[in-house]
Amino acid sequence: MTRAIRIAVLLLVAVLGGLWGAAFLTRAPGEGLGAAFARLAGGGSTPPSAGGVALPGGVSIGGNFTLVDGDGRTVTQDDLRGKLSLVLFGFTFCPDVCPTELQVIAQAMDLLGPQAAQVRPVFITVDPERDTPAKMKEYVAQFHPAITGLTGTPQQVAAAARAWRVYYSKVTPAGATDYLMDHSAFTYLMGRDGSLRALFRPGATPEEMAASIRANLG
Repeated sequence: MTRAIRIAVLLLVAVLGGLWGAAFLTRAPGEGLGAAFARLAGGGSTPPSAGGVALPGGVSIGGNFTLVDGDGRTVTQDDLRGKLSLVLFGFTFCPDVCPTELQVIAQAMDLLGPQAAQVRPVFITVDPERDTPAKMKEYVAQFHPAITGLTGTPQQVAAAARAWRVYYSKVTPAGATDYLMDHSAFTYLMGRDGSLRALFRPGATPEEMAASIRANLG
């Protein structure tokens, strides 16, 4: 039985991995990766409406979490409801992808103009050992005043990462004196009800992100 379960899990991982790869390769111009994934997973040719992204049965993105913001206030999934949310995982010592993607989020917020008031961008650390609330507050302020930095205990961060299917791992490059965090770097657009609406791969433009946000504001 154990072997059968292992085989089933491996097959599921292979199928999902293949779908994500196919979604990336077959996206139509202007189509988000999440929309392309849902189209392929559902077997249809029409991307889902702005009302939501359908994932295969049993697969969900987002969920319960408890973290703290830069002022030490507790933030849970309920605090993200009522507005659209842009959620990115990373860490303040990140040398490349994190500052790049935070800059994209900041530019997308600027492109939205007054509509940006309906969006809450959130940066969640995967390095709670070094990323204190004060450090997170100082870091996100360099990019945009609307971005909220969240941290917590290692257990709380792990629970949030599981909710968004985020991979992360501590690594120490050869010859380095300190560690880095290897992690996935998708930006998630969550609806007012907490459901996934779009998934932006690293390298998405501010214009693409702003256009997808506008499509989900109705």
